[in-house]
Amino acid sequence: MKFRILSLTFVALIVSACTSKEFVLEATSPNSDISVQFNLDKEAQAFYITNFKSEVVIDTSYLGFEFTNASPLKNDLKILNSQISTFNDTWQMPWGEQLDVVNNYNELKIELQESKSPNRKFNIVFKVYNDGIGFRYEFPEQENFTEALIADEHTQFNLTQDYKAFWQPGDWDIYEHLYSTTKLSEINALSYVGHVNLAQTYIPENAVNTPVTLVGDNGIHLSFHEAALVDYSDMTLKVDTENLSFTSNLVGSENTEYKVRRTLPFHTPWRTVQITDNAPALIESNLIVNLNEPNKLGDVSWFKPMKYTGVWWEMHLDKSSWDYGMELVDGQWKDTGKAHRRHGATTENVKRFIDFSAENNIGGVLVEGWNTGWERWIGFEDREGVFDFITPYPDYDIDEVTRYAKEKGVQIIMHHETSAATETYTKQQDTAFALMQHYGMNAVKTGYVGKILPKGEYHHGQYMVNHYNNTVEKAAKYQVAINAHEPIKATGLRRTYPNTISREGLRGQEFNAWAEDGGNPPEHLPIVAFTRMLAGPIDFTPGIFNIKFDEYKKNNQVNTTLAQQLALYVVIYSPVQMAADLVEHYEANPEAFQFIKDVGVDWETTKVINGVVGDYVTIARKERNSGNWFVGGITDENSRTLTLDFSFLDADANYTATIYKDGVNAHWDENPLDLEITTTTTIDAQTELVINLAEGGGFAISLIKN
Repeated sequence: MKFRILSLTFVALIVSACTSKEFVLEATSPNSDISVQFNLDKEAQAFYITNFKSEVVIDTSYLGFEFTNASPLKNDLKILNSQISTFNDTWQMPWGEQLDVVNNYNELKIELQESKSPNRKFNIVFKVYNDGIGFRYEFPEQENFTEALIADEHTQFNLTQDYKAFWQPGDWDIYEHLYSTTKLSEINALSYVGHVNLAQTYIPENAVNTPVTLVGDNGIHLSFHEAALVDYSDMTLKVDTENLSFTSNLVGSENTEYKVRRTLPFHTPWRTVQITDNAPALIESNLIVNLNEPNKLGDVSWFKPMKYTGVWWEMHLDKSSWDYGMELVDGQWKDTGKAHRRHGATTENVKRFIDFSAENNIGGVLVEGWNTGWERWIGFEDREGVFDFITPYPDYDIDEVTRYAKEKGVQIIMHHETSAATETYTKQQDTAFALMQHYGMNAVKTGYVGKILPKGEYHHGQYMVNHYNNTVEKAAKYQVAINAHEPIKATGLRRTYPNTISREGLRGQEFNAWAEDGGNPPEHLPIVAFTRMLAGPIDFTPGIFNIKFDEYKKNNQVNTTLAQQLALYVVIYSPVQMAADLVEHYEANPEAFQFIKDVGVDWETTKVINGVVGDYVTIARKERNSGNWFVGGITDENSRTLTLDFSFLDADANYTATIYKDGVNAHWDENPLDLEITTTTTIDAQTELVINLAEGGGFAISLIKN
């Protein structure tokens, strides 16, 4: 069902300056819990205030811009018009955490103009939802203002208490930092400078990346982010620890004085604040996707959500390598017949993964290291032209592999590591995507490890935002879906371009295999679920069964129990979920692997049963078409006991439940493989179940409808 209600109220105002006592524009959420007030102060500078259940959560916060080609745009403003409208619609996700999405908000649009020369005009638009607010700037076409060279955007978020903050630094080049948990007043992003585990990093000041989530003493939860990031720079938030404030700080470039260059007319991305009084509501919010434009691609049924295996984890364990072992001869890289025999992407090895996937309800196989170039990109300053994305190594027969995969009903997932050489990749995309189309490959994992080329650009600046988005649009023409690593952050564009299926954009599983600081601590994912996951799907690569991997790396391990690795297939959302471990480790534990075989990847409904940011979370998801439910719960380094209420199940149905939970002696470090599996046929909507989670542990439940 779709319906739309629009009611318009126009107020014509000619105001040179006013105070909040003289005039206030206001919009409220449909349920009246959230309100936004807009006004001009005595200097005719625009500001807003946000309330939640009659309490001020964002106090007087100013709005404005600095330009390199013009004077600042922030004061001496007048309100020309205001417009209030109401919108209520329901749209469907072609794939996602749920099928139907309600898009219901009240909108306030304010048209502003400078009261002195050059009399520039711009609009501010607020959309107020039951789960938060979004607002953006719009610059209409006008004679005296044709191009904006934005030095910075000054959007303030002045907070009213010293919240507990879950944050990572405002790095212009990478999101692969651990999260810190401090008071807002204690944020120190510069303490992250010089991280040894990162291929690239640049942290210019005390700022945080988004999403950043705050929890107040009074139970108010706020999460700051942005939506619909198109042809603009990533917004970090500069922190004023003394005044408890965030101010937008755009990612720049070493090649220009400005951070954003736009020709009018244009609008900025939406600045978003999720506002709730409980942690689970943050995850259930659809604010970010709702603030994006509807699907522009039409039918995308050619992409099927899937689980996948692949040639990946074995390289991080040093069991095999990405490169084949070609040698530099007379200035050219050649196969001299002296390959080191550690290459992972061989025809034989990939067929082994294809066989395993076909036997175990797994739809895809990722192949990394299949194409030439891996010998010569790490450590080389000029990486342009290193990879060509169509030429396989001598021991990888792409014709035979794709033929065999098709015969087995398995799709090969392409891999394009660009080495951050963007010009090379841009030039070859048509050829590379055409090759994929020829072989019937509908998904590619892209990578951008290293400093961006051309030099002086950063992963999160306007140049790269455009590169990432242009790649998605180009891929769609060839029916290719993008799973980006070292990406620009997710901002809900998967609604507009549903071939944007997943991305990394966080400190992933691989850090457990090679990081020098001990890998991801047990608290990492209970924080990620309420921060990074609010932005969109995560390709985290769960499912490591060999937790200690002593035969490969005695000093590294995964810092969870086996039960938590199973739970992640439900807790951490992605329409592509990797069974990341080695085939032999799954074959050695078929009882635990049964959950990975059974669990869905595409959902009709999602319910967050409980959770506390940074501590624990339990999520239930109903699979599309089958009617089966799957539940996953994880905890941090603390053990805990949870009572599960199954009232989310269909009221008149019974389910056979298989429960995978921590054994009585389980512990993420001391005994991570202690797993207890039980089956019961008596679960229904009236059932309550008490489950104990070990330190760093979790549980997973499959609920198959009888």
